[in-house]
Amino acid sequence: MEGDFSYSCIGKTPKVCCKFASICSIYIRNVYICTRPNRIKKMKKVLFALAALIALAACENKQKTVSSTENGNDSSEVDVVLSDENEGTYFPAIDQFLAEEIGSQYAKGEFCVPFHSIVGVDERNAEDILVWGDFWVFNYNQVGDTLKCVSGGSHPGLMHIRQKEKGFEVTSFDQVEDGSRYMPTAKKIFGDKFDAFQAINSDEQKREKLRADVLATFVKEHNLSATMYQDYGWPAKKLRK
Repeated sequence: MEGDFSYSCIGKTPKVCCKFASICSIYIRNVYICTRPNRIKKMKKVLFALAALIALAACENKQKTVSSTENGNDSSEVDVVLSDENEGTYFPAIDQFLAEEIGSQYAKGEFCVPFHSIVGVDERNAEDILVWGDFWVFNYNQVGDTLKCVSGGSHPGLMHIRQKEKGFEVTSFDQVEDGSRYMPTAKKIFGDKFDAFQAINSDEQKREKLRADVLATFVKEHNLSATMYQDYGWPAKKLRK
């Protein structure tokens, strides 16, 4: 097959600025609440009420069941651990890592367009946010009105992400290995999420729809004139407008 293809089998902590913090400060869920000593009694009831509301919110958000609908993909429901609804902010960091660290290992194209189906997220530690997923990378050249795929492949695994002052960055990537090491490394990396990963990874129809949707968005955002995309040896397909 022409080209270079490698398909596997497969808080914020905003401290309230207060010069009296050294006198009296109370830390509740990433927020410092400071007061003068003679206001402690007046604040006590307010603080107890605030703590109760925060505890209730934490219980509701500790465990959620969500669908893997990232980038337009829907799949079977999987359990993930989220502390808030900001998981979408990881995606630029993930895409940048895939393009720069993974896509660069393939035959070069004009455009690198990664996409991914997220299997699970654990963001309890802002210094080591865990994102399990089925990650893909494709490189394309534009020929006329068609984006022709020249290389690409599948890279499932676990992304380790750190929250920075502005945005996020991928610090390391535990990747499922190929060949005879595929199954043992996949089970080790995904653990109790292995069945959910298998369900996502084996659904080629949904994956191709996700790929087409992401590619169409890429074309629109980059003002490209392409209206079709094509894999080697296959008929060209129309991109949605």
